[in-house]
Amino acid sequence: MSAKPQRHRTARRLTLSALALTAGAGALVAAALPAGAASGGGAAPSRTVDVQMLSFNDFHGTLEAPQGSSGTVIERQADGTTKSIPAGGVEYLATALRDARKGHEYSVTAAAGDMIGGSPMLSGLFHDEPTVEALNKLKLDVSSVGNHEFDEGKTELRRMAYGGCHPVDGCSEYGKEYTGAEFQYLAANVTDEKTKRPLMSPTFIWKKGDVKIGFIGVTLEGTPDVVTADGVKGLKFGDEVETINKYADELNKQGVKSIVALIHEGGLPADGAYNYDCNAGSGAGISGAIVDIAKNVDPKVDALVTGHTHQAYSCNIPDPAGNPRTVTSAASYGRLFTDTTLTYDRQTKDIVRTPVSAPKPVNKLVSRDLPKAPDMTELITRWNALAAPVASRPMGFISADIAGRGSEAPEKPLGDLIADAQLDATAPADRGGAQLAIMNPGGIRADLAYKAAGAEGDGVVTYGESYTVQPFNNLMNVVDLTGAQLVTALQQQVSGTVNGPNPKILQVSKGFTYTLDMTRSGADRIVVDSVRLNGAAIDPAKTYRVAMNEFLAGGGDGFTVLKDHKNKLVGVPDLEAFNALLAKSSADSPIAPPAADRIKVVK
Repeated sequence: MSAKPQRHRTARRLTLSALALTAGAGALVAAALPAGAASGGGAAPSRTVDVQMLSFNDFHGTLEAPQGSSGTVIERQADGTTKSIPAGGVEYLATALRDARKGHEYSVTAAAGDMIGGSPMLSGLFHDEPTVEALNKLKLDVSSVGNHEFDEGKTELRRMAYGGCHPVDGCSEYGKEYTGAEFQYLAANVTDEKTKRPLMSPTFIWKKGDVKIGFIGVTLEGTPDVVTADGVKGLKFGDEVETINKYADELNKQGVKSIVALIHEGGLPADGAYNYDCNAGSGAGISGAIVDIAKNVDPKVDALVTGHTHQAYSCNIPDPAGNPRTVTSAASYGRLFTDTTLTYDRQTKDIVRTPVSAPKPVNKLVSRDLPKAPDMTELITRWNALAAPVASRPMGFISADIAGRGSEAPEKPLGDLIADAQLDATAPADRGGAQLAIMNPGGIRADLAYKAAGAEGDGVVTYGESYTVQPFNNLMNVVDLTGAQLVTALQQQVSGTVNGPNPKILQVSKGFTYTLDMTRSGADRIVVDSVRLNGAAIDPAKTYRVAMNEFLAGGGDGFTVLKDHKNKLVGVPDLEAFNALLAKSSADSPIAPPAADRIKVVK
């Protein structure tokens, strides 16, 4: 399939240029001025102009308002208390962005990756074509790629960008060919191992009148650690800082002095409230990978829009020259967006970044009190009609909300349920003989909500809802691991370069227990003599049959020891295993939330 040019963006630029030419020189000057700056008689434009930058990240195809705690944000009140506020849904996001742009002649919209992948069924069933259509309607200008853009591999990512029907499933809508993204995808640090060339454009220059802002887009260098091997086969992921600094130099050589980096890597704020002020001193209110990146990215770069950690923050971390520089992230799922004012100096062609005139970013709530955007309602209705025969099928019953993605606890009730489902599916001798199952927490994409989302009735779990929880279609693997390897895997949850700074606690099946002592550091957080299976201490020399998805079996999420397994048997897809467990429930005997008492946590 040949790559097609992104026709629509080009058409918009040509239209803008044509209007400027036909309007005459006076109109062109007026168009270059900030609101209210133009005066009669061909007055010269003011030296500076404010450019509005709207940004968001980690949308993950969440077109409909997300359910459960994944569809809320925490807001800190004036008296210091917090409250949970429903937020998100593309019908509301569209209205919020369109309202925000009013009165701003200079406005650019950017994203920091994971626009697609790990998506609810409404988008995922159609290879995320509905999401790209929605992003086009949102007038997104540019986005970096994230790790989830590689879930279906580089060829599919190119199709997402440039269009064409799916090579296996064909066209999603009868008589319509998917036309691709009207925004520019950037992948500066992703190169083809054979050609050594970037997989996609490394930079994008946004222009309006005499104002030019360059964007550099990168994803996390550790993408191969968090994506299946097939998704990144033949690709090399470079260092974020080195790549950004390289292309900042190149943009400068092209005369572009105002530069924004879109980085799919993030941080962890000290407070979970979206309106928390993390500017304690010099960005002391945030930790994680983005801090070192921000401290080392060239001062030529004026702002960092980040993602990946699904957190909300708006921080000032000074650049290597000591100048103030904003680092922002707008949580995930379209619940927030960031509104940043970039003051552009026409003389220097750079963004003004002094302690007094630094860019001022604010994370803004996408409230469900806003009116729904009619074009997005139409989009959701149209795609839902196509998905309905599959999505509305009842899979099982629950007695209350079962927290998964929205839970911040190390052990999540939905994680326990998924691990139990995987054990049930692989325990029979002819299906692998599994003795326990482990599940990566990042693979749990949502909560299960008791309240009905449609006409199915409260407590009913539909196929669409179970798909949203487990959208990756990972095949189950049952493998041999020694007790020593199993303990090492537990230690890798809280140690190493991947999980040391940001622990990833595996969800475990019934009968597997241990103590996690968070008062200790690194691997010592796992109390080794507490690790037990069905009450018996784990024997380091004994071999155990362990079920997990193929992502974990390949060493994903920093669990490198799991690659050293033996005697692999490939089983059913993880979603099939989950649905089989749900099918054992009934309206009279629904599934209750598990107690989440398998991992004893010492704080």
